[in-house]
Amino acid sequence: MHHPYLPPPYPPPPERSAELRRRFAEEARSERPDLSALCLLIGAEADGSLDETGIDTAQAELDRLAGELPYRPGGPRAWAEAVRRLLGSRYEFHGTPGDYQRLESSLLHEVLRRRRGLPILLSVVWLEVARRAGAPVYGVALPGHFVVGFGSAAEQVLADPFDGGRVLTGPDTELLVAGATGAPLDPSMLEPAAPLEVVQRILNNIRAWAAARPERSDVALRAVDLALLIPSHPARLRYERGQLLVQRGEFVAGSEELGAYADLIEVVDESAALKVRQEARIARAKLN
Repeated sequence: MHHPYLPPPYPPPPERSAELRRRFAEEARSERPDLSALCLLIGAEADGSLDETGIDTAQAELDRLAGELPYRPGGPRAWAEAVRRLLGSRYEFHGTPGDYQRLESSLLHEVLRRRRGLPILLSVVWLEVARRAGAPVYGVALPGHFVVGFGSAAEQVLADPFDGGRVLTGPDTELLVAGATGAPLDPSMLEPAAPLEVVQRILNNIRAWAAARPERSDVALRAVDLALLIPSHPARLRYERGQLLVQRGEFVAGSEELGAYADLIEVVDESAALKVRQEARIARAKLN
């Protein structure tokens, strides 16, 4: 079912979409959420051509790449170098400024196919391949630029998958943070990012991509709907969802969502709630 007025990727049909969301919600609420599974469900919800075989193929590719890593190469630096040689040098996974303009750069199956993507998606490839090979690896959510960490706080080695897995020195990391925030590096920035934080940040990126392209409000709405399935999501997503529905001409659903958000925030901010209720009334009035 292709939409002549929409550029690809085309969304999946409603039944498939409902099934993908059910699985996403289940995985997000599980005791140990699986990062690659969640990323591939995001991919399938954005790209209707990604079927079950495609999802299995992507998981198999992560397994295959992990099988090419040397067995226990040594400490954190040795791991970082081994993964860089495999993914960065041999397979040439990396990113370029142009990748920020493409939705595929946020979809794991496309990143595995093109070997290009946003820093956070390339980091997911590093994490999932290294983790499968037994490396002590985790994501590090530096402001504005996601990287991966090997080892522990006592001996931490950072690598930048966007730059082909280049191993970062202390000054490199400080420069990355200063470039993004203008502020110095804070040690709290180097702590491991939980899988759901990574997923939430990927969905934020997709929403930001779609926000710059009003004709792709369908993509934004799907990303918001998935983000709402993550436990402890920001309440403001409800507001964003209401606004998107109104923007898409779904005035009744949009005004209901805005009303629900107003109920949520009334306790903390009465004047903000009044403003949102006003928006809901305007949306309902558009029906006439």
